[in-house]
Amino acid sequence: MITDFNPRTGGVAQALLALLLMAGLLAGCGRPAQPDVVPAQPLAAPTAETGAADEPAPAASSQAETPAGWWNDAVFYEVFVRSFQDSDGDGIGDLQGLIDRLDYLNDGDPTTTDDLDVTGIWLMPVAQSPSYHGYDTTDYTTVEEDYGSNEDFRRLIEEAHRRGIQVIVDLVLNHTSTEHPWFVDAASGPDAAKRDWYIWSPSDDGSRAPWSGGGPVWHQLGDEHYFAMFWEGMPDLNYRNPEVTAEMQEVARFWLEEMGVDGFRLDAVRHLVEEGTRYSGAPATHQWLTGFDDFLDTVDPAALTVGEVWDTTAQAAPYVQGDEVDLVFEFDLAEIIVRSVQQGKPARSSQQVAELLAAYPEGQVATFLSNHDQPRVATTLFKDPEGNKMAGLTLLTLPGVPFIYYGEEIGMTGNKPDEKIRTPMQWSDAANAGFTSGQPWQPLNADFEQLNVAAQQADPASQLNFYRQLIHLRNDHPALLRGGFIPVESSCDSTLAFLRQAPAGDPAAPDGQTVLVVLNFARKGEQEGCTFSYRGDALAAGTYPMRDLLSGSAAAALTATADGFQGYAPLPSLTAKSGHILLLEP
Repeated sequence: MITDFNPRTGGVAQALLALLLMAGLLAGCGRPAQPDVVPAQPLAAPTAETGAADEPAPAASSQAETPAGWWNDAVFYEVFVRSFQDSDGDGIGDLQGLIDRLDYLNDGDPTTTDDLDVTGIWLMPVAQSPSYHGYDTTDYTTVEEDYGSNEDFRRLIEEAHRRGIQVIVDLVLNHTSTEHPWFVDAASGPDAAKRDWYIWSPSDDGSRAPWSGGGPVWHQLGDEHYFAMFWEGMPDLNYRNPEVTAEMQEVARFWLEEMGVDGFRLDAVRHLVEEGTRYSGAPATHQWLTGFDDFLDTVDPAALTVGEVWDTTAQAAPYVQGDEVDLVFEFDLAEIIVRSVQQGKPARSSQQVAELLAAYPEGQVATFLSNHDQPRVATTLFKDPEGNKMAGLTLLTLPGVPFIYYGEEIGMTGNKPDEKIRTPMQWSDAANAGFTSGQPWQPLNADFEQLNVAAQQADPASQLNFYRQLIHLRNDHPALLRGGFIPVESSCDSTLAFLRQAPAGDPAAPDGQTVLVVLNFARKGEQEGCTFSYRGDALAAGTYPMRDLLSGSAAAALTATADGFQGYAPLPSLTAKSGHILLLEP
């Protein structure tokens, strides 16, 4: 979802209005009747319900049996192509620039450790758009000309796959640009061929977007009003029209079959279908997504879908439970991680985190710290390098599929407006941070000469090298990559502890694998005498030598009985803002 916009060309609705006035096409008409079904999945008839909160869809009865997909072995990296690397000196990042930097993300050689070792990339919108951010599409099947061509994109996919990187792209289903030919046609009059591809009303009922500070959703064009929830330049598509559904299915097919992508991040999915003035999480939206998922399975059953459901766990989880998308972003958990670092103690207990994760089929959740719509986590954490490391350590030791926002691994900062959290990547202390030889589309952060990839590459204790170590450890240890989450009690209120255990029968760990993660969020000093206890039967009775995967050093041996362990003290003291990933050795 995107809430702040800065299109290169403004006043689109006003220009269209002037055009229509000149053409004499301002005759009013009633809102067109809307079909009640879409292909593959009938939609319930719209209701008169108004102002209702999101209502979770019923969970699928087989949701506990959801099989793990390839994405459960992945760590993703979110890329804004415009800001990643410019290859031709025009000041705008492009696909060739991203290709040139792929080895930074993953060089394809499992024996090296100087790459980030990410195995998935999420690309923010790469289709044609009049805006810098790309969320108002004008052509769904042509790559944005600032970034290159369709052939450049196919080459990116080839190069990424050669390195073991899967690529998903933003698919903006909810709305188009007012400059899209579909809307230009729809706006030409009540009898236009594409009129019913969008939502029209003879009047504005005064309703507003369903979030704090949301703006008006109806925008006047002649004697009619069109529905655009995010901004007047992004009118919502009408998914009660089966032609719209069929067209967007073909768009998805194009990117999977013709462009070779491995899946989609689905923008603003909770807003797809409106019911009366219920604009978020309507049952018809859940129904539509189920049908869309069924369609994708006919094209590529292995394609990943990640839904942006910017809401609480209770509202987000049903999209996965109901077999509508494979993953959703877990906003509550992101807040818990960041707040834990801010306040110097866990914002939720280990048991409460376990209950949150249990809302999803095991591991089927996208975890993150911040994204392109939020202040960067380094800014939220007051530019504290050790706090940034602590947040990254927490993210990368928890279950789920982690997503890292570009530059997060070096502590890039940024706050609203949105352009300031999407600034060019800081590669070095050279002119324009090595991003471009020209004038960058957006000024770089002022700290780039000190905070950049090259400087941190040379520092073994840097945040970049810490992230590299964490991702390599995660990829090398099945317990961290796709293991379950078992809460462990802590005697110190600054610590959070949990066990991660490889799934039974995991071919990468035929003898099983368990790690104990201990996170100390204390802001200063050392915590002495912290002990940890677990009541349960996840461990076989015996004494386990313990090795810290982060430092390589030994910790105190752990003795477990058939009922777990009590009062385990791995170390005499725990350093503030530090963590330990303790491998239970046979």
